Amino acid sequence: MGNLEGHLLPGVYFLLHTLYYSVLASLALLRGQKFFKPPVPPREKQGHRWWKRVPGEGVMKVVMGFVGMMADFFYPPGVNRLKIVDWEDPQRPFLFPNSWQHVTMYTFFLLSGVVDIVSQSCQARQSMKLERAAEALACCTLALLMASHIEHKNALEIRVHIFFIVPAFLAGLVLMIEVWVPDQPALWFLKCWMGLVFSTWLLQICMVLYVPPSGQPWRSENPVDLAFLTIFFCWHLILGAAMLAAVYAICSLWHHCCSSGTEASGAKYKPCPSGYNSEELEKLRAGTELLHEGV
Repeated sequence: MGNLEGHLLPGVYFLLHTLYYSVLASLALLRGQKFFKPPVPPREKQGHRWWKRVPGEGVMKVVMGFVGMMADFFYPPGVNRLKIVDWEDPQRPFLFPNSWQHVTMYTFFLLSGVVDIVSQSCQARQSMKLERAAEALACCTLALLMASHIEHKNALEIRVHIFFIVPAFLAGLVLMIEVWVPDQPALWFLKCWMGLVFSTWLLQICMVLYVPPSGQPWRSENPVDLAFLTIFFCWHLILGAAMLAAVYAICSLWHHCCSSGTEASGAKYKPCPSGYNSEELEKLRAGTELLHEGV
């Protein structure tokens, strides 16, 4: 992960994943749902085709985690970082600490995907608390690993990673709270906001460390560069909020249009029932017969 591709892959994934969560949160609020995601029906009501019960979100977590692990071990081609200890050295030093930190991070997200799949497709009833707990654990582990990742780095790398750790930890904290309090829309949107901030900031790290737009590298010894790094992070807070507001506006428009179309179709002319089993017609027929008898 210590290259452009290694930061770009998780950055794009986290951004798409959080945008998906933002859509779910917006629709849940507009529809008045009690939960962030509607619970999956019991297993006996899902049908017999197992591939229809497998959640796409869980599969994406597993795929992303596996691809990230393989890339950290074997990218670029010809490299092998799978070795953890140098047994040929008498002191037995550990090898490739950065890669093993990244692999551990990917492993927890992969396990979160496995928990989603088992909960929604293998158990008789979905365990939503277990799914949230696994996702919260992955985010908190990410923050913890990044805290140790900045050791022996220069001031620039330390600062960019601290700005990544803060929203990642806050997102994990919100997920932990949601294990016990899942029906709070404020927590849904706070989680999405923090997710958007740390995913867009991860893409910003690519530009700071590997492809600066100016063509000149950032200087860790220059206080002006470090000051603008803080300014840019504050801009990302605004950017995340703006993206979340835009998603909510689009979902609100879509929800309003669909609701209007449903109401309009429901208000169409409906013919009066004419079958002989209609209760109203039987009463009317009985009343007519009585009238004729009176005449």
